[in-house]
Amino acid sequence: MESVDLLVLRTASGWLAEGRRVLLATVVRTWGSSPRPVGSMMALRDDGRTAGSVSGGCIEDDLIHRYSAAFSTQPMPVGAPQVVRYGVSADEAHRFGLPCGGTLELVLEFEPDQASLAHLLAALDDGVLMRRTLGMATGDVTLVPANQPEALQFDGATLINTLGPAYRMLLIGAGALAEYLATMALFSGFRVTVCDPRHEYRAGWSVAGAELVTGMPDDEVLAFRPDVRSCVIGLTHDPKLDDLALLAALDSPAFYVGAIGSRRNDRSRRDRLIEHFGQSEASLQRLHGPVGIFIGSKTPAEIAVSIMAQVLAIKNGVCLPDTLSVAHGKQQLERNTTDAA
Repeated sequence: MESVDLLVLRTASGWLAEGRRVLLATVVRTWGSSPRPVGSMMALRDDGRTAGSVSGGCIEDDLIHRYSAAFSTQPMPVGAPQVVRYGVSADEAHRFGLPCGGTLELVLEFEPDQASLAHLLAALDDGVLMRRTLGMATGDVTLVPANQPEALQFDGATLINTLGPAYRMLLIGAGALAEYLATMALFSGFRVTVCDPRHEYRAGWSVAGAELVTGMPDDEVLAFRPDVRSCVIGLTHDPKLDDLALLAALDSPAFYVGAIGSRRNDRSRRDRLIEHFGQSEASLQRLHGPVGIFIGSKTPAEIAVSIMAQVLAIKNGVCLPDTLSVAHGKQQLERNTTDAA
């Protein structure tokens, strides 16, 4: 499953290529609480079909009724983009289902250029981070590669939105845990690659949509070319497979690198990497282990939930307290058990 941004852009491009009229809406400002963050996008086709969202549903309904021929006698406008604001008054906030005090501002693009969208999508599919600049006076769009992700910028005259390729996840090991984690990552918008050189594990792999590769994990990490929108997770419990792959990942810009294992296994792994591969406690700070947040998970499905929650939190810039770590949770559980005894 694609990320929502890519899905909206790809859908809009496809509709335009079919000769349909399309509106592209982007959330550019919010005040107070709002259902969707800045940068959220929605595409509206002339017959009322939509892709993506900019709110919990009420604002989408209003846009459909305003600009869709299915509900309005007025054709969808053409020309320069427009700015619309919802939730300025308490009555409007209530009408559009916004939280108390919530306000959001949208930029509406009428019939965005299909060639420009196709070029943008091709670059994103090639893994290129792109900066899209929209001139509000004319609707002209410029596209240039970006060096790093940037927050959306809007000053009333220009909208600058940095759009990245899909987030990617590389899993080392094709066991039961990898199947659950790959499934969760796919519906969270990640592109998933699973590496396992062991035939007996690959033979039972059944997750559609995840690419399966068979080389040695450290070679596959290099071929994967992790970037700032990538994560690499070791799931084999086998040092011959996990260790070199983790080293290669730690030497990359990947936003998350981790490995499963008990606290004892995690300590042994760190000691091996320090003793035999020139690492240090400081250089291993980026290595998450044991992976996940502590939810008392026991089954592969529950462990996958724990790992996916931690990955998404870090992806979204959330600083998780140490009290949520697996190591801390298990230590606390042991103390409670000892005290009870």
